[in-house]
Amino acid sequence: MQELHDAPLAPLTTFRLGGPATRLVTATTDDEVIAVVREADSAGTPLLIIGGGSNLVIGDKGFDGTALVVATKGLTLDGTRLELAAGEMWTDAVARTVEAGLAGVECLAGIPGSAGATPIQNVGAYGQEVSSTVTGVVAYDRRTRETVTLTNEECAFSYRHSRFKADPGRYVVLRVRFALEDADGLSGPVRYAETARVLGVAPGERVPLPTARETVLKLRAGKGMVLDPEDHDTWSAGSFFTNPILTEQEFVAFRTRARQHLGTDTEPPAYPAGEGRTKTSAAWLIDKAGFSKGYGTGPVRISTKHTLALTNRGEATTEDLLALAREVVAGVREAFGVTLVNEPVTVGVGL
Repeated sequence: MQELHDAPLAPLTTFRLGGPATRLVTATTDDEVIAVVREADSAGTPLLIIGGGSNLVIGDKGFDGTALVVATKGLTLDGTRLELAAGEMWTDAVARTVEAGLAGVECLAGIPGSAGATPIQNVGAYGQEVSSTVTGVVAYDRRTRETVTLTNEECAFSYRHSRFKADPGRYVVLRVRFALEDADGLSGPVRYAETARVLGVAPGERVPLPTARETVLKLRAGKGMVLDPEDHDTWSAGSFFTNPILTEQEFVAFRTRARQHLGTDTEPPAYPAGEGRTKTSAAWLIDKAGFSKGYGTGPVRISTKHTLALTNRGEATTEDLLALAREVVAGVREAFGVTLVNEPVTVGVGL
Protein backbone atom coordinates (compact mmCIF):
# COMPACT_ATOMS: atom_id res chain seq x y z
CA MET A 1 0.00 0.00 0.00
CA GLN A 2 1.08 3.53 -0.74
CA GLU A 3 0.25 6.27 1.75
CA LEU A 4 0.51 10.03 1.27
CA HIS A 5 -0.52 12.99 3.42
CA ASP A 6 -2.05 16.30 2.32
CA ALA A 7 -2.27 14.71 -1.11
CA PRO A 8 -3.96 16.40 -4.10
CA LEU A 9 -7.15 14.70 -5.29
CA ALA A 10 -7.81 16.73 -8.45
CA PRO A 11 -5.47 14.56 -10.61
CA LEU A 12 -7.50 11.50 -9.58
CA THR A 13 -10.71 12.88 -11.12
CA THR A 14 -11.68 13.41 -14.75
CA PHE A 15 -12.82 16.93 -13.86
CA ARG A 16 -9.32 17.64 -12.50
CA LEU A 17 -10.97 19.57 -9.67
CA GLY A 18 -10.93 19.44 -5.88
CA GLY A 19 -8.67 20.10 -2.92
CA PRO A 20 -6.35 17.69 -1.08
CA ALA A 21 -7.06 14.75 1.21
CA THR A 22 -5.65 14.64 4.72
CA ARG A 23 -4.49 11.10 3.95
CA LEU A 24 -4.44 9.23 0.64
CA VAL A 25 -4.00 5.45 0.56
CA THR A 26 -3.72 3.31 -2.58
CA ALA A 27 -4.71 -0.33 -2.09
CA THR A 28 -3.87 -3.04 -4.63
CA THR A 29 -5.53 -6.10 -3.05
CA ASP A 30 -8.96 -6.83 -1.58
CA ASP A 31 -7.36 -7.48 1.81
CA GLU A 32 -5.67 -4.06 1.73
CA VAL A 33 -8.95 -2.38 0.80
CA ILE A 34 -10.75 -4.08 3.69
CA ALA A 35 -7.94 -3.27 6.14
CA VAL A 36 -8.05 0.46 5.30
CA VAL A 37 -11.84 0.57 5.56
CA ARG A 38 -11.85 -1.26 8.91
CA GLU A 39 -9.13 1.01 10.27
CA ALA A 40 -11.04 4.15 9.27
CA ASP A 41 -14.33 2.82 10.65
CA SER A 42 -12.77 1.78 13.95
CA ALA A 43 -11.17 5.20 14.39
CA GLY A 44 -14.27 7.10 13.26
CA THR A 45 -12.30 8.66 10.40
CA PRO A 46 -14.27 9.91 7.37
CA LEU A 47 -13.59 7.70 4.35
CA LEU A 48 -13.77 8.50 0.64
CA ILE A 49 -13.57 5.64 -1.86
CA ILE A 50 -12.05 6.55 -5.24
CA GLY A 51 -12.05 4.35 -8.34
CA GLY A 52 -11.51 5.94 -11.73
CA GLY A 53 -12.67 9.37 -10.52
CA SER A 54 -14.97 9.80 -13.52
CA ASN A 55 -18.13 10.40 -11.51
CA LEU A 56 -16.75 12.52 -8.70
CA VAL A 57 -17.00 16.21 -7.77
CA ILE A 58 -14.74 17.12 -4.84
CA GLY A 59 -14.97 20.47 -3.09
CA ASP A 60 -12.17 23.00 -3.28
CA LYS A 61 -11.39 22.46 0.40
CA GLY A 62 -10.69 18.81 -0.27
CA PHE A 63 -11.46 15.91 2.03
CA ASP A 64 -10.66 15.88 5.75
CA GLY A 65 -10.16 12.16 6.23
CA THR A 66 -8.80 9.09 4.46
CA ALA A 67 -9.21 8.86 0.70
CA LEU A 68 -8.83 5.28 -0.48
CA VAL A 69 -7.90 4.60 -4.10
CA VAL A 70 -9.03 1.10 -5.08
CA ALA A 71 -6.35 -0.08 -7.51
CA THR A 72 -7.01 -3.80 -7.42
CA LYS A 73 -6.44 -5.82 -10.59
CA GLY A 74 -7.91 -9.04 -11.92
CA LEU A 75 -9.93 -10.14 -14.93
CA THR A 76 -11.13 -13.73 -15.18
CA LEU A 77 -13.06 -15.20 -18.09
CA ASP A 78 -14.58 -18.66 -17.70
CA GLY A 79 -16.73 -19.43 -20.72
CA THR A 80 -19.31 -16.65 -20.71
CA ARG A 81 -18.65 -15.77 -17.07
CA LEU A 82 -16.61 -12.68 -16.33
CA GLU A 83 -15.25 -11.51 -12.97
CA LEU A 84 -13.56 -8.15 -12.56
CA ALA A 85 -11.65 -6.71 -9.65
CA ALA A 86 -13.10 -3.35 -8.63
CA GLY A 87 -9.97 -1.48 -9.69
CA GLU A 88 -9.94 -2.76 -13.26
CA MET A 89 -10.47 -0.03 -15.84
CA TRP A 90 -13.88 -0.54 -17.41
CA THR A 91 -12.86 0.43 -20.93
CA ASP A 92 -10.11 -2.20 -20.94
CA ALA A 93 -12.50 -4.85 -19.64
CA VAL A 94 -15.03 -4.13 -22.39
CA ALA A 95 -12.30 -4.42 -25.01
CA ARG A 96 -11.30 -7.83 -23.60
CA THR A 97 -14.87 -9.15 -23.77
CA VAL A 98 -15.15 -8.05 -27.40
CA GLU A 99 -11.84 -9.74 -28.21
CA ALA A 100 -13.19 -12.90 -26.56
CA GLY A 101 -16.31 -12.76 -28.75
CA LEU A 102 -18.71 -12.21 -25.87
CA ALA A 103 -21.70 -9.88 -26.06
CA GLY A 104 -23.47 -7.91 -23.36
CA VAL A 105 -21.36 -4.85 -22.59
CA GLU A 106 -19.96 -3.86 -26.00
CA CYS A 107 -22.16 -0.74 -26.18
CA LEU A 108 -20.69 0.42 -22.86
CA ALA A 109 -17.30 0.94 -24.53
CA GLY A 110 -15.48 4.16 -23.80
CA ILE A 111 -17.13 4.83 -20.45
CA PRO A 112 -14.35 6.02 -18.14
CA GLY A 113 -13.91 4.78 -14.60
CA SER A 114 -13.41 1.51 -12.78
CA ALA A 115 -15.33 -1.75 -12.88
CA GLY A 116 -16.28 -1.42 -9.21
CA ALA A 117 -18.27 1.74 -9.94
CA THR A 118 -20.43 0.18 -12.65
CA PRO A 119 -23.00 -1.55 -10.39
CA ILE A 120 -23.20 1.44 -8.05
CA GLN A 121 -24.43 3.72 -10.81
CA ASN A 122 -25.98 0.93 -12.88
CA VAL A 123 -23.89 2.30 -15.73
CA GLY A 124 -25.70 2.41 -19.03
CA ALA A 125 -25.39 3.84 -22.52
CA TYR A 126 -26.53 3.17 -26.08
CA GLY A 127 -29.19 0.67 -25.10
CA GLN A 128 -27.25 -1.39 -22.55
CA GLU A 129 -27.02 -1.31 -18.74
CA VAL A 130 -24.76 -3.42 -16.55
CA SER A 131 -27.82 -4.56 -14.61
CA SER A 132 -28.71 -6.84 -17.53
CA THR A 133 -25.45 -8.79 -17.20
CA VAL A 134 -24.35 -8.48 -13.55
CA THR A 135 -24.92 -11.74 -11.67
CA GLY A 136 -23.27 -10.82 -8.40
CA VAL A 137 -21.29 -8.16 -6.56
CA VAL A 138 -18.72 -9.09 -3.93
CA ALA A 139 -18.51 -6.27 -1.39
CA TYR A 140 -17.32 -5.47 2.09
CA ASP A 141 -20.28 -4.66 4.32
CA ARG A 142 -19.20 -1.91 6.72
CA ARG A 143 -22.24 -2.49 8.92
CA THR A 144 -21.63 -6.20 9.56
CA ARG A 145 -17.85 -5.98 8.95
CA GLU A 146 -18.07 -8.99 6.65
CA THR A 147 -17.49 -9.73 2.97
CA VAL A 148 -20.79 -10.51 1.25
CA THR A 149 -21.99 -11.41 -2.23
CA LEU A 150 -25.15 -9.69 -3.45
CA THR A 151 -27.20 -11.21 -6.26
CA ASN A 152 -28.53 -9.16 -9.14
CA GLU A 153 -31.92 -8.95 -7.42
CA GLU A 154 -30.36 -7.88 -4.12
CA CYS A 155 -28.54 -5.06 -5.93
CA ALA A 156 -31.99 -3.45 -6.55
CA PHE A 157 -30.99 -1.94 -9.87
CA SER A 158 -33.02 0.81 -11.51
CA TYR A 159 -32.22 3.71 -13.85
CA ARG A 160 -28.76 4.99 -12.78
CA HIS A 161 -29.45 3.64 -9.32
CA SER A 162 -28.81 0.64 -7.09
CA ARG A 163 -28.77 -0.56 -3.51
CA PHE A 164 -25.20 0.71 -3.28
CA LYS A 165 -26.16 4.21 -4.33
CA ALA A 166 -29.19 4.20 -2.05
CA ASP A 167 -26.99 3.36 0.97
CA PRO A 168 -23.65 4.92 -0.05
CA GLY A 169 -21.84 4.46 3.25
CA ARG A 170 -22.47 0.76 3.68
CA TYR A 171 -20.78 -1.28 0.93
CA VAL A 172 -17.33 -1.19 -0.62
CA VAL A 173 -17.37 -3.06 -3.92
CA LEU A 174 -14.51 -5.54 -4.29
CA ARG A 175 -15.46 -7.63 -7.35
CA VAL A 176 -18.20 -7.70 -9.96
CA ARG A 177 -19.44 -10.82 -11.77
CA PHE A 178 -21.15 -10.85 -15.16
CA ALA A 179 -22.88 -13.37 -17.40
CA LEU A 180 -22.22 -12.54 -21.05
CA GLU A 181 -23.48 -14.12 -24.27
CA ASP A 182 -21.70 -16.11 -26.94
CA ALA A 183 -23.55 -15.11 -30.11
CA ASP A 184 -20.93 -16.35 -32.58
CA GLY A 185 -19.07 -13.06 -32.61
CA LEU A 186 -22.16 -10.90 -32.89
CA SER A 187 -23.29 -8.13 -30.57
CA GLY A 188 -26.37 -8.15 -28.45
CA PRO A 189 -29.51 -6.83 -30.19
CA VAL A 190 -28.96 -3.17 -31.09
CA ARG A 191 -31.55 -1.31 -29.04
CA TYR A 192 -30.54 2.35 -29.28
CA ALA A 193 -32.01 4.22 -32.24
CA GLU A 194 -28.95 6.39 -32.90
CA THR A 195 -26.63 3.37 -32.87
CA ALA A 196 -28.92 1.42 -35.20
CA ARG A 197 -29.09 4.36 -37.60
CA VAL A 198 -25.31 4.79 -37.74
CA LEU A 199 -24.84 1.04 -38.17
CA GLY A 200 -27.48 0.95 -40.89
CA VAL A 201 -29.52 -1.79 -39.22
CA ALA A 202 -32.99 -2.07 -37.76
CA PRO A 203 -33.39 -1.99 -33.96
CA GLY A 204 -33.10 -5.51 -32.62
CA GLU A 205 -30.59 -6.69 -35.21
CA ARG A 206 -27.07 -7.83 -34.32
CA VAL A 207 -23.76 -6.74 -35.81
CA PRO A 208 -20.17 -7.96 -35.42
CA LEU A 209 -18.94 -7.19 -31.90
CA PRO A 210 -15.92 -5.07 -32.99
CA THR A 211 -18.21 -3.02 -35.24
CA ALA A 212 -20.61 -2.31 -32.37
CA ARG A 213 -17.77 -1.28 -30.04
CA GLU A 214 -16.02 0.91 -32.62
CA THR A 215 -19.28 2.62 -33.58
CA VAL A 216 -20.08 3.44 -29.95
CA LEU A 217 -16.56 4.77 -29.40
CA LYS A 218 -16.94 7.07 -32.42
CA LEU A 219 -20.34 8.28 -31.22
CA ARG A 220 -18.98 8.96 -27.75
CA ALA A 221 -15.88 10.72 -29.08
CA GLY A 222 -18.09 12.96 -31.20
CA LYS A 223 -19.82 14.05 -27.99
CA GLY A 224 -16.60 14.53 -26.01
CA MET A 225 -17.35 11.43 -23.93
CA VAL A 226 -14.03 9.60 -24.49
CA LEU A 227 -11.17 10.85 -22.33
CA ASP A 228 -8.53 12.88 -24.15
CA PRO A 229 -6.01 14.94 -22.11
CA GLU A 230 -5.73 17.43 -24.98
CA ASP A 231 -9.47 17.99 -25.36
CA HIS A 232 -11.08 20.11 -22.65
CA ASP A 233 -14.50 18.89 -23.74
CA THR A 234 -13.54 15.60 -22.06
CA TRP A 235 -12.49 17.25 -18.79
CA SER A 236 -15.86 16.40 -17.33
CA ALA A 237 -17.86 13.68 -15.61
CA GLY A 238 -19.68 12.81 -18.81
CA SER A 239 -23.38 13.43 -18.41
CA PHE A 240 -23.70 15.79 -15.45
CA PHE A 241 -27.48 15.35 -15.10
CA THR A 242 -29.69 12.26 -15.24
CA ASN A 243 -32.71 12.10 -17.52
CA PRO A 244 -35.77 13.04 -15.43
CA ILE A 245 -38.38 10.34 -14.83
CA LEU A 246 -41.83 11.87 -14.35
CA THR A 247 -45.19 10.64 -13.13
CA GLU A 248 -48.19 10.95 -15.46
CA GLN A 249 -49.28 14.14 -13.73
CA GLU A 250 -45.77 15.61 -13.78
CA PHE A 251 -45.35 14.81 -17.47
CA VAL A 252 -48.68 16.46 -18.39
CA ALA A 253 -47.64 19.59 -16.50
CA PHE A 254 -44.22 19.53 -18.15
CA ARG A 255 -45.67 19.15 -21.66
CA THR A 256 -48.02 22.06 -21.00
CA ARG A 257 -45.10 24.24 -19.88
CA ALA A 258 -43.05 23.15 -22.89
CA ARG A 259 -45.83 24.18 -25.29
CA GLN A 260 -46.22 27.50 -23.54
CA HIS A 261 -42.48 28.08 -23.76
CA LEU A 262 -41.78 26.73 -27.25
CA GLY A 263 -45.07 26.63 -29.15
CA THR A 264 -48.30 24.67 -29.15
CA ASP A 265 -47.01 22.00 -31.56
CA THR A 266 -44.07 21.09 -29.28
CA GLU A 267 -43.75 17.42 -28.38
CA PRO A 268 -41.00 16.93 -25.80
CA PRO A 269 -39.06 13.65 -25.77
CA ALA A 270 -40.93 10.88 -23.98
CA TYR A 271 -39.86 7.29 -23.31
CA PRO A 272 -41.67 4.64 -21.25
CA ALA A 273 -40.06 4.24 -17.81
CA GLY A 274 -42.31 1.75 -16.06
CA GLU A 275 -45.94 1.83 -15.10
CA GLY A 276 -47.27 5.38 -14.98
CA ARG A 277 -43.84 6.93 -15.51
CA THR A 278 -42.16 8.66 -18.44
CA LYS A 279 -38.52 9.50 -18.99
CA THR A 280 -37.60 12.68 -20.83
CA SER A 281 -34.30 14.05 -22.09
CA ALA A 282 -32.11 16.20 -19.83
CA ALA A 283 -30.09 17.30 -22.88
CA TRP A 284 -33.29 18.51 -24.60
CA LEU A 285 -34.38 20.39 -21.48
CA ILE A 286 -31.01 22.11 -21.13
CA ASP A 287 -30.83 23.11 -24.77
CA LYS A 288 -34.42 24.36 -24.97
CA ALA A 289 -33.98 26.34 -21.76
CA GLY A 290 -31.29 28.37 -23.55
CA PHE A 291 -28.12 26.57 -22.56
CA SER A 292 -26.65 25.52 -25.89
CA LYS A 293 -23.38 23.73 -26.62
CA GLY A 294 -20.42 25.85 -25.53
CA TYR A 295 -22.58 28.00 -23.20
CA GLY A 296 -20.60 30.04 -20.68
CA THR A 297 -17.78 32.54 -20.65
CA GLY A 298 -15.82 31.44 -17.59
CA PRO A 299 -13.46 28.56 -16.80
CA VAL A 300 -16.37 26.07 -16.73
CA ARG A 301 -18.64 25.79 -19.76
CA ILE A 302 -21.07 23.41 -21.34
CA SER A 303 -19.23 21.12 -23.74
CA THR A 304 -19.06 22.28 -27.34
CA LYS A 305 -20.03 18.73 -28.31
CA HIS A 306 -22.80 17.78 -25.87
CA THR A 307 -25.16 19.84 -23.71
CA LEU A 308 -25.17 17.27 -20.87
CA ALA A 309 -21.47 17.72 -20.10
CA LEU A 310 -20.11 20.54 -17.97
CA THR A 311 -16.41 20.97 -18.66
CA ASN A 312 -13.30 22.38 -17.02
CA ARG A 313 -11.56 24.57 -19.56
CA GLY A 314 -8.28 24.37 -17.65
CA GLU A 315 -8.24 26.90 -14.79
CA ALA A 316 -11.51 26.12 -13.05
CA THR A 317 -12.42 25.54 -9.42
CA THR A 318 -15.18 23.32 -8.10
CA GLU A 319 -17.15 26.43 -7.16
CA ASP A 320 -16.99 27.54 -10.79
CA LEU A 321 -18.46 24.18 -11.78
CA LEU A 322 -21.22 24.36 -9.20
CA ALA A 323 -22.13 27.91 -10.23
CA LEU A 324 -22.81 26.83 -13.80
CA ALA A 325 -24.62 23.68 -12.67
CA ARG A 326 -26.91 25.74 -10.44
CA GLU A 327 -27.57 28.20 -13.26
CA VAL A 328 -28.62 25.34 -15.55
CA VAL A 329 -30.83 23.72 -12.89
CA ALA A 330 -32.54 27.03 -12.15
CA GLY A 331 -33.05 27.83 -15.83
CA VAL A 332 -34.59 24.44 -16.64
CA ARG A 333 -36.85 24.61 -13.59
CA GLU A 334 -38.04 28.10 -14.52
CA ALA A 335 -38.72 27.14 -18.14
CA PHE A 336 -40.25 23.70 -17.70
CA GLY A 337 -40.97 23.09 -14.02
CA VAL A 338 -38.59 20.11 -13.99
CA THR A 339 -35.72 19.87 -11.51
CA LEU A 340 -32.56 18.26 -12.87
CA VAL A 341 -30.56 15.95 -10.60
CA ASN A 342 -26.78 15.72 -10.79
CA GLU A 343 -25.35 12.34 -11.76
CA PRO A 344 -21.83 12.67 -10.27
CA VAL A 345 -21.24 12.06 -6.57
CA THR A 346 -20.43 15.27 -4.69
CA VAL A 347 -17.96 15.39 -1.80
CA GLY A 348 -18.06 18.30 0.60
CA VAL A 349 -20.32 20.30 -1.73
CA GLY A 350 -23.80 20.20 -3.22
CA LEU A 351 -26.06 21.92 -5.69
